[in-house]
Amino acid sequence: MTTVERVQPPPTAIRPKVVARAGLYAVLAANGGVVTVFFFQAGLGSSTLSAIGRLAGLYGALLMAFQLLLVARLPWLDHRIGMDRLTSWHRWVGFGLLWTLLSHAVFIILGYAQPASISFVDELVELATTVEGVLRAVVALTLIIVIGAVSARFARRRLAYETWHFIHLYTYVAVVLAFTHQVAVGTTFTTSSAATAYWWVLWGAALGSVFLGRLVLPVWRNLRHQLRVSAVVPESADVVSIYITGRDLDRLPARAGQFFLWRFLTQDRWWQANPFSLSAAPDGRTLRLTAKTAGDGTAALRHLRVGTRVFAEGPYGAFTTLHRTRPDTLLVAGGVGITPIRALLEELYGHGVLIYRVATDRDAVLLDELRELAAARGAELHVITGPATPDKLAPQELARLVPDVADRDVFVCGPPGMTGAVLRTLRDLGVPKQQIHAERFSLAG
Repeated sequence: MTTVERVQPPPTAIRPKVVARAGLYAVLAANGGVVTVFFFQAGLGSSTLSAIGRLAGLYGALLMAFQLLLVARLPWLDHRIGMDRLTSWHRWVGFGLLWTLLSHAVFIILGYAQPASISFVDELVELATTVEGVLRAVVALTLIIVIGAVSARFARRRLAYETWHFIHLYTYVAVVLAFTHQVAVGTTFTTSSAATAYWWVLWGAALGSVFLGRLVLPVWRNLRHQLRVSAVVPESADVVSIYITGRDLDRLPARAGQFFLWRFLTQDRWWQANPFSLSAAPDGRTLRLTAKTAGDGTAALRHLRVGTRVFAEGPYGAFTTLHRTRPDTLLVAGGVGITPIRALLEELYGHGVLIYRVATDRDAVLLDELRELAAARGAELHVITGPATPDKLAPQELARLVPDVADRDVFVCGPPGMTGAVLRTLRDLGVPKQQIHAERFSLAG
């Protein structure tokens, strides 16, 4: 095994995550202010209910554009906040968007129905059949309601990922329909040339971000680097490492702890993308992922042929040394969650402690590498085996292994249950929140 010695910069005074989060909040607040100003410039109209509906619709349009930004996978945001957190924010903003648009529809219809003394349903039918763009808005709202329903926790657990993802793609159809509705009947959109220019720029920036982050950048990077499988190495009966080479990999901005969405372009698997972390720090020549068999897709990795073309989206994730705040580090891994932790160990400086939690010694992936690397880096390695209960990483046990844990950055990666338990232990031990960095196993590979 070859390791690359790296000189690490000192911890930054301002945390990158805080800067990115504050930037997103500021962008949303500033645009909310601009939308409010344009709304009042357009006038409230004769109906209070319709005015409330119009304002709700404008805020809904703003939230929809913000939604697109959150899932655009722009590197600057992703590397500072992380795809898992951005996706979580996208989910909660989505529920806010749903209620905002429902309020828009209800108040607008009531505002028109009340003076005409007709029923809510009759007014809805009247608007949909006589006013340009309203029928498109009804279809868009219906799609958003369906997407919101399947995104609820109880439904999400019962749907296959592929089914959920396919339904979720209709969000883009809803966005286009909502935008054309706004262009057709939005009084604020056409009140002034400034308002019209603002909304065109807003939607152009939102859709352009998605186009850039989800299509242009991945395609450009793959055309540039021409990734191929260079070796397939079984690590155990159910674990395999895939080595990947390509052109100019020293220019690929990947860091230890990050992951890619990998597509291996074989006849039966080219359509399937799986998130796997790098299990070794990028050295400018080779990328390595290590995966455990968990289904047909990962089982097929063992049978990949050398030379197979690879399409990789990424790198993604904020689980990197960019966010460290202390010179010394504690790394905690569970199961195959060791893969990004192993890569981080290769890149870290200062004194490190690695705790690897597995059921049995046979479940310890890459253990020989870890021992060699820990010795080379002057780090402590603790392999903890046994059943999940009693908790061998409870506060008392962790404090015994790492007495100065509160003075270290802590990186945690593993199954959700283990990760949650370790995070609770760290809080009980008084480790400051800004020193704790967690990667959920579902994105860790």
